[in-house]
Amino acid sequence: MSSYSYKINGGHPLHGDVNISGSKNAVLGVLAAAMMIDGPCVLENVPDISDVKVMVELCRSIGATIESEIAPEGSVILHIDPRTINTYKATGASVSKIRASYYLLGAMLARFGKASIRMPGGCNFGQRPIDLHLKGFSLMGAKGVDPHEVEGGIITLTAEPLRGAKVFFDIVSVGATINVMLAAAKAEGTTTIINAAKEPHIVDVANFLNAMGAKIKGAGTDTIRITGVPVLPGNFSYSIIPDQIEAGTYMIAAAVTGGDVTIHNLIPTHMEPLSAKMREMGYCVDEGDDSVRVYKEEGSVITGTNIKTSPYPGFPTDLQPQAVVLLCLAKGFSKMHENVWSNRFQYVPELTRMGANINCLERVALINGIEKFRSATVIATDLRAGAALVCAAMAADGTSYITGANKIDRGYENIVQKLTSLGADICRVDNVEFEQDVEA
Repeated sequence: MSSYSYKINGGHPLHGDVNISGSKNAVLGVLAAAMMIDGPCVLENVPDISDVKVMVELCRSIGATIESEIAPEGSVILHIDPRTINTYKATGASVSKIRASYYLLGAMLARFGKASIRMPGGCNFGQRPIDLHLKGFSLMGAKGVDPHEVEGGIITLTAEPLRGAKVFFDIVSVGATINVMLAAAKAEGTTTIINAAKEPHIVDVANFLNAMGAKIKGAGTDTIRITGVPVLPGNFSYSIIPDQIEAGTYMIAAAVTGGDVTIHNLIPTHMEPLSAKMREMGYCVDEGDDSVRVYKEEGSVITGTNIKTSPYPGFPTDLQPQAVVLLCLAKGFSKMHENVWSNRFQYVPELTRMGANINCLERVALINGIEKFRSATVIATDLRAGAALVCAAMAADGTSYITGANKIDRGYENIVQKLTSLGADICRVDNVEFEQDVEA
């Protein structure tokens, strides 16, 4: 993938309406789930983002037939037929591009009773082992889960047959919850996942599988029960839920630019952890049935607060960098506690270059409020950090450049067009043009 940058002229408050796309995290799990069903299906409200394109490429590489079309509102519709899949091996280079490729372990185990997957990639902000995934598969009868059995970065599992089991997770894990749920959907007997993650995209994957013929109960709670079935007939259309993290990013972008934006096609209850904190700080957050309006009343003072990330229904770790930008422009002192990942403050030096006053002590960021960000050339260290830098650059005076912007497009559909429609001055520039601009 070629690298490019964003050029942002800050100081323009965002105003207007914006529609949220389908959930990145949900669609990646649903795409993997679609690989294990026994008939065709149609996915609607699929976001047009690079991570989805990589996952589709990966699914095609194992033989799936996938055709795409553009819906009138601009989202993608995928027509999927997994009956043409001809291998349980996903070991090509594309596997390492995204973390969610590991869902094919559960899907291929369910489909073939065996799976061979290259170790996945994704954003690097802390240890992200898949030991809990492998523990779950092992309890269900899979062989090949020991670390010494991983050769050349490729995990090969076999299960003859895959049987239901009671799976207790020591810590809450979104990825392991989805992966074991996928494998269990076709396993013999009943699987119970205890201390399961409860994120909205887990519910979406479960709802998709149930629509295809699975028997899954309890998704969205800490105990999920899956009664395996031998066949998942498919032949359904399914619409992906709105993206909670994209919605939260636009809420924060509206706030830090001093704007007034109504965000449509979201689920307000998914936004409550962020909405509550924004109200606590002094912002107005008005909820509709499927919309949220964010603005600040004239004369109101925005004050700092403390935020702690935690698994759903707590404050999402994927909104942590953007929320730090929000806290930077509040009066007084704030704290951000990162309780999910061990190294998710890698972007702080970039924000500091834009004038932020932040000190990090292990998993806690101590933030002193500033009046204004200043423009700078900064690096998007990962997907959500890049989105945070976009918010900061739009709130700054002057022209900023964000390099590595391709990372941002992994999770945000048409972000340049959407922000431009709200009044932002943002454009993509290739790196040659960026270097010429900086030299000038």
